[in-house]
Amino acid sequence: MPDGMMEIKELFSDTQKTVEALRSDVEGLKGKSADYVDNQKFDKMKADIAAGLEAEQKSMMERLEKVETAGNRPGAPGGPDEAKDAAYNASFVDYLRKGEEGPELKSMATNTAEGGGFMVSPTIRAGIQTRHRRTSPIRMLATVEQFSGASYDVLIDRDDLGYEWAGETGSRSETNTPTVNRISIVLHELSAMPKVSQRMLDVADFDIESWLVGKISDKFARAEATAFVSGNGVNMPKGFLAYDVATDADADRAAGKLQYRATGAAGDFAASAPADVLTRTFYDLQGVYQANASWLMKNTVAADVAVLKDGADQYLLQSMLNTDGQIVRTVQGRPMYVADDMPAKGAGSLSIAVGDFTGYTIADNTNVVILRDPFSAKPNVLFYATKRVGGGITDFDAIKVIKFATS
Repeated sequence: MPDGMMEIKELFSDTQKTVEALRSDVEGLKGKSADYVDNQKFDKMKADIAAGLEAEQKSMMERLEKVETAGNRPGAPGGPDEAKDAAYNASFVDYLRKGEEGPELKSMATNTAEGGGFMVSPTIRAGIQTRHRRTSPIRMLATVEQFSGASYDVLIDRDDLGYEWAGETGSRSETNTPTVNRISIVLHELSAMPKVSQRMLDVADFDIESWLVGKISDKFARAEATAFVSGNGVNMPKGFLAYDVATDADADRAAGKLQYRATGAAGDFAASAPADVLTRTFYDLQGVYQANASWLMKNTVAADVAVLKDGADQYLLQSMLNTDGQIVRTVQGRPMYVADDMPAKGAGSLSIAVGDFTGYTIADNTNVVILRDPFSAKPNVLFYATKRVGGGITDFDAIKVIKFATS
């Protein structure tokens, strides 16, 4: 039983004992009360003491119920699933090392993949997801939806409802009706197949779980980071740079396109006032998107931006310390993230993006399935890991891009 629950139960027991003792004292005094106080005052004293102690008992009981509820929550320390998870993890490691399917694995029928293999334990899955967020700025900035179906559908209102002013007796005209677009994000299969020698698996102090988390998360994170930026949507997520672009503002641009601004020079910033394109692109964003905007660019492009100055002869790229003591680089007061999958400067390249990247949605199935293959690469053992993920833009006004071109 958790220490907090034991403490509350002990306090509750002590409170009950106190209640009984005080009640006994009141009853004893009541018989002697005639000498110095009337029975009515004693009855009031008794009622006040009882009411106060009853309130204290009720408060203690509520605290006890909260602790018990937390303790019984699946996955909570000391909860009903803790022993079950520990047994499953141990059985899963036996499967990884020796291919043995213990009773804990076999009893969890929902964890058996159709083509063989087993879903990873919650501990490994959490480790993989954590490393994904740490290594991919897109996953950290985007909207991530947990989903298990074949596709994730989103309905988007494209236009505002029309309106008009009219006098009391004036005629009324029909106003514009907003259009609704359905955006479907298909989940695709992502896989990795690291291998390890059987001798390493036989070594007792070899941490197979940590090794597997590192290998799988590294492969998945790199593949996803590339797909979320430039993936073509064929058997992979569609990256935000794979969509069509246009110079039209939000109110006039066709659905399914991002707005861009040109630098004024092919493959480079303009010779005159080169920083202006970043400022103007930022202010192409509507105010609601500016508040949560971020910049994305490759490290080499960031180096070029770092030497640009605005009209006040101040460097456009600033550095500051956040509350964690880490250096945060900003442009127009909004953070800049280095994304190695963004393209380098080139003629017509879309090398800088800015906006609220929650407008890009990642449909994520967190189940990672592992299949052990001791035969295909003897004396090594292959671990075939798969998961399903999709991605696409769901708000085309939220993100703007800069094109290194004359127009």
